[in-house]
Formats: sequence, structure tokens, C-alpha cells
Amino acid sequence: MFNKILIANRGEIACRVAATARRMAIRTVAVYSDADSHAKHVGACDEAVHIGGSAPQDSYLRWERIIEAAKATGAQAIHPGYGFLSENEAFARACGEAGLVFVGPPPSAIQAMGLKAESKQLMEQAGVPLVPGYHGSSQDPALLAREADRIGYPVLIKASAGGGGRGMRAVERAEEFQAALASCQREAVASFGDGAVLIEKYVQRPRHIEIQVFGDTQGKYVYLFERDCSVQRRHQKVLEEAPAPGMTENMRQRMGAAAVAAAKAVKYVGAGTVEFIVEQPGMNFFFMEMNTRLQVEHPVTEAITGLDLVEWQLRVAAGEPLPLKQEQLRIQGHAIEARICAETPDNNFLPATGRLDVARWPTHVQFLPPVPGEGAGGGGGTQPGGTQPVRIDAGFGEGDPISPFYDSMIAKLIVHGDTREQALGRLDEALAQTHIVGVSTNVQFLRHVVRSPSFARANLDTGLIPREQAVLFNQEPVGLALAAAAAVAQALTRERATEGADPFSRRDGWRSHGVTARRFAFEFRGEPAKAELTYLHDGGLNLTVENLSGMLTFAATPHGIDLDFAGQRVLVSVYADGEADHVFSARGATQILAIDLLAHAGEAHAETGRLTAPMPGKVLSFAVKAGDPVARGQALAVMEAMKMEHTIVAPEDGVVAELLYAPGDQVAEGAELLTMAPAQ
Repeated sequence: MFNKILIANRGEIACRVAATARRMAIRTVAVYSDADSHAKHVGACDEAVHIGGSAPQDSYLRWERIIEAAKATGAQAIHPGYGFLSENEAFARACGEAGLVFVGPPPSAIQAMGLKAESKQLMEQAGVPLVPGYHGSSQDPALLAREADRIGYPVLIKASAGGGGRGMRAVERAEEFQAALASCQREAVASFGDGAVLIEKYVQRPRHIEIQVFGDTQGKYVYLFERDCSVQRRHQKVLEEAPAPGMTENMRQRMGAAAVAAAKAVKYVGAGTVEFIVEQPGMNFFFMEMNTRLQVEHPVTEAITGLDLVEWQLRVAAGEPLPLKQEQLRIQGHAIEARICAETPDNNFLPATGRLDVARWPTHVQFLPPVPGEGAGGGGGTQPGGTQPVRIDAGFGEGDPISPFYDSMIAKLIVHGDTREQALGRLDEALAQTHIVGVSTNVQFLRHVVRSPSFARANLDTGLIPREQAVLFNQEPVGLALAAAAAVAQALTRERATEGADPFSRRDGWRSHGVTARRFAFEFRGEPAKAELTYLHDGGLNLTVENLSGMLTFAATPHGIDLDFAGQRVLVSVYADGEADHVFSARGATQILAIDLLAHAGEAHAETGRLTAPMPGKVLSFAVKAGDPVARGQALAVMEAMKMEHTIVAPEDGVVAELLYAPGDQVAEGAELLTMAPAQ
């Protein structure tokens, strides 16, 4: 076994690999960029080496610097995590040439599976079922359009060298094909340095089910069952679960055998995932791609098997045989993973940046991978061991910045239960206890998905989110009355904390005659709101919010504020962020702006023609020029940020006055990209 490894990654996966290495008494080396000099993964390792600038191409993608760091620190192996260099054939080969073990498959397997077109030809030879499509080498746009016509719409354009939903577009009609192709190729070049694409039939109501496989250097293979990853946005996974709901044992064995056949075809070694599209009805399955690395969603497999897949990776990379045989593996219970991301779901999942001013996780949570049970090879026994009901894999902590240079994922929340129903309940409760302030996240959106009829009933397919959009987006589970009551209670709690012992410092509104009334002004969901608090002679408080009036009682507890207003009693946690009060409760979360009436007196808000960058990023292109008339909703510019393309559209009719940047320019969040004048 290795004495020291270098982890060529960042964030939660670097922390997760370091945790297993520590348990195995393997020393670890972290690498970090300028932006990550104080990142959590740096402190999680025994040593750390600076490798360059903040942008990935200046640091985490500079494999020659990573190899130099490994050699300089005496590391014997490099674990690439996922993303970045994890599926880079040249990097894997360079590791071997430098005398280092690449903790992953051989370069030949990465090459074989790295290009989607070639891999599908190989799978066809291995007898693995394929989706109808075009996987040829010609990239002539006219030929690709003819192939799409032949296959029949809708079709899916996919980056041949891609993965993770990058460089992928669904096209409904022939007249949309060329624009989608150009956008897909641009994103593919930006993400993978290769604009080649393939065309496939877009399967209707598909489920995305993948099989975890492992191979060792002795030529032995196993599959560690399946994961359902059907809930997606922008072709990227949102929730993953294992086992797949509705999976029969016969189908599991057939899919497992197909996955093992795919691995054998390329002489695979280590952890890999064979992804299938499953057609409904009928449950026919087709090979989609093989990811030659550990997956983001690997913890759900760990939860139902009680195994540590990173330990398996390290043991196999060190030349040891697979710890268990296929007949020794079994499933226990059900696990679901939720990806917590810095993004705004109600604004087309626009990635967000900022600082984690508050990052509170569920109580009774496990922050490390499972400790395998006793068993063969030290890599886990036949009984799952160490699985906890709630687990957090996080790469950030309170106070950490979320930069625009990397993926938007903050953490992964994994729950395990005896049944899917129990796991669903635990996931909703754990999400309710996840409090993040300072950057917009998808936590409340995840709760909406978990509670949606389709997900609750396991009516799964990749169209679940658009199908359930009426109950997923622009929801307000808390409401103005409770949000205002929570903000008032929080303000009074803070005031009482500053009171002295003498009666003259008390802020209880007492008067010798009459009653004291106090006014509050708020902004809630973009609309102004008012509240009035009346201090009664008996010491009670009466609160009126808009047209609702009732007694207000509250008490600070170690777990939040026990609040009772107008017959509603709920435990809330309130965090102030400037004028905004962020309110969290079991029913949901919201925010309300507490307006200082004196400070805002006389303010007026003028309409402007400004169009600004929603986040830091790079301007890719403008679709207009100065003097062009534009209509509301018309595309004006395309930006790239956090590995995604974002289109800036006109908020209203008008005329472009001036373009303030050029394609290729880096811009800060809030930078004015262009100006508009009113329509003539």
C-alpha cells in the first residue's frame, strides 16, 4: 500500500479522499490555486503545494505542475478525484512515465471511453445495446443536420469528449438544429478543448440509470448495483438514489452484466460508471457513456453497501485484488443524495457567488465516509457497516468564499433509510436543517422536488423538473405573516440582549397610561409590507401584519426562536444579512427585508436602461450592435461563468445605445455590459 498520495483536485472530493487516506494511515498532499489558498481541502491534507492562478487552466489543469509537486513531496500515487484531469489520458500516461501510480484506469481505457462516438462503436462490438444515432467522425454541419433528419426529431447533440452535461443540447425541430449545434460546439471547446459532437435519438420519458463497476489488475470485475440519476436540470444531476426504484432483480442482473461487459472490453481497472438511458414504458436500456472515474454520486452506493469506494480505488491501484466477489455484495436499505449548489433555481439555475456567512448543517450528521465492516481484504465485509442516516460531504465551511472559477457545488447531503419512504423523510428533514446565508442556493428547491408528487411516487424521468415546475419554482412556503413575525421577534430578541438590570434600560414599551405602538416596514417578494406591534398593559404583544392581527409570543431556545403568532406555532431560525432577515423553519425558508423607515425616507428608484453581468465571467459574444432595435426577451449577449453559458436578454423593448465590452473580456459581477435607450 502507498505511504503518501497527492490529491489532484479541490473541494469536497479532495476532502473526501483525504478522509479515507487518513483512516488507512496514508499521508496526503493537497494542491491549490490562488483562489483556494485558504480552502478547506488544503487543511484536510498533511501537506499542500501551490500550483498556480485561480483559473483551472492556470492551476488544476496544469498537470506538469501537479506531477512536479508529487515528485517533490515524495508521493507515490496521484488520486485525480472527478472533473479536471480525472479522465485525461495524457495526464494518466504522464503519471506512469514519471514513476507515479495514477489512481484510475489505464490510459488506453480512458482513450477508448473518452470519445463518445468511438466508445459506442466499441460497445456495439461488445454486444452492449445502443441508442440509435450518428457516431461518425465527420463534423460537417450539413451532414450532421442530415443525420439528425434521418434519426428523427427530437435529437440530442452531445460533445464527443464531454461529460457532466457540458456541451449537450436537445433539439425539437430541424430549424433549431444549426443554432443549437453552434452553441454546443462552443461549450464543448471551452470545457474539453474539442468541439466534436455526436447525434442521438432523444428518448422520450427516459430514466438515467447507471451501474457502478470495479475491475482489478488480475482481470476480475464486479458491479456494485445501480443508481437512478434521472432528476436533472440542464442535463446535470440534482438528486441521485440507490437502488433505482422499480428495479427488478432480473433487470439489475442484465444491466450489471452489460456494464461488466463494457468494462472488460477496454480492460478496465479501478472504479468506473457505465451510464444507461432506460426507455419508458418497457424499460429497455441503452448504453450512453462510461465515466472512467469516481462519480459525484458514489456516496449512495457506499450507503447501501457499507463499503468505502475510495479505499477500493486505492487498494486496486496498489495492485491488490478486489476485496469482495460479486456473490458477497448485497443491498441494504435505500439512499438518496442531494447536490447543494450555489445557484438561483427560480432564475434558470443561474450560478451564484458570494461568501458563506452562515453554513449550518443538520444535527447528528456524519462528515466522513463509512467505516467498512469486518470482512475480506480489509475493504469491507458482506454486511454493510458504518452507514449513518445523514452524511455531509462538504468542501466549504462557514466564512468561505464561493468563487466564479469552479463548479457551483457547495456540498452533498446523503441520507440512508431502511426504505425509500424513510429516506425521503430524512432527506426533507435534513434539508430543513441546512441553513446557508450569504449566497443563493438550491436547498429550498430540493425540498420542493422531494415533496413533489412525481418524486414522492418514484414517477421518475429526466423531464421531472419541467413537468413539475408549477410546484417547484417561485414557491413561498413560509408566507408574509410568519416571515414578518419572525423578523419582529428577532429584532426584539436582539434588543432584549442589550438591556441592563435597571428598569430604565428595558425596551418593553411600558407607559403609565395608554399603549405603545411601533411600526415596522418590510419588503417581501419584491412588494412593500407593513406591520404594527402594540405593547399591552399586561406585558403582552399584539402584532398586526397587513390585515392579520394576533398575539405574538416568542422565546429564544438553543435551536432557534419558539414563535407563536395568530395561531401558528413554529420553531424558526433567523439570520440577519444587512437589511435582509433569512428565516428558516420546518415548513420552508424565505427572506424578508427590514426597512429602516428613517434611512429610506424620501428615496426614489429611477428606471434605467442598464444591463449588467449577473456574475463574474467572460463575454463570449454579442448578438446585437449599437443602434439595433430589440424586443423584450431578445437575446443580447452570451456569457460564460462556472463552466456554463448564460444568455443575457432584453428586459424590455428598446434600442441598443452602446456595447461596453468586447467578446473575450472578463467582467465582474454587476458590470454594465451594454446600454439601451427607450424604443422610439
